[in-house]
Amino acid sequence: MLSGFFFYLFSAMVVASAFMVITARNPVHGVLFLILAFFNSAGLFLLLGAEFLAMILVIVYVGAVAVLFLFVVMMLDVDFAELRAGFIKYLPFGATVGIILLIELIMVLGGWAISPELKSTVAAPFKAAPNITNTEAIGRILYTDYVYFFELAGLILLVAMIGAIVLTLRQKEGVLRQDISAQVARTPATSIEVKPVKPGAGL
Repeated sequence: MLSGFFFYLFSAMVVASAFMVITARNPVHGVLFLILAFFNSAGLFLLLGAEFLAMILVIVYVGAVAVLFLFVVMMLDVDFAELRAGFIKYLPFGATVGIILLIELIMVLGGWAISPELKSTVAAPFKAAPNITNTEAIGRILYTDYVYFFELAGLILLVAMIGAIVLTLRQKEGVLRQDISAQVARTPATSIEVKPVKPGAGL
């Protein structure tokens, strides 16, 4: 009874927060509603017994991605009025995609309701031993069966990060930059200049 109450509470908060994210006029308020949606989604994961996903959702998305969005919105001078100007222009396309997704969801849920035996055709999840936690079970299958895919994903993210740094690096004229090799190669003869000062002239 109590778990059902929290399920409906978290679900209602997620839907309401998601609606406020796309309707809030202030982008900072939109990011804050997004963080609220993440926290309530983490609560739903906890109800399902997926504490690892709940922890990742809070640490990664709330602690990094959403905060990064907030800093970007607050630090950059973005003309959101100009961005919203094309909302009506792309509304038919967005509505079409939304209707297609809704039809697909109805077909999937309706198929399961009409033919319950369809659930048996779905691949069974990883059956963990009863004496290990959910986090340990995910770690075992991730670093054994999917270790190469995991390393490939890390390599792709590393290349993407380096590419983003290279693309955003701009060399501007007249800006002093640090030259590590030149600093290390300095000697007392090239970095110190001794000038004679007359008595009393330096005061």
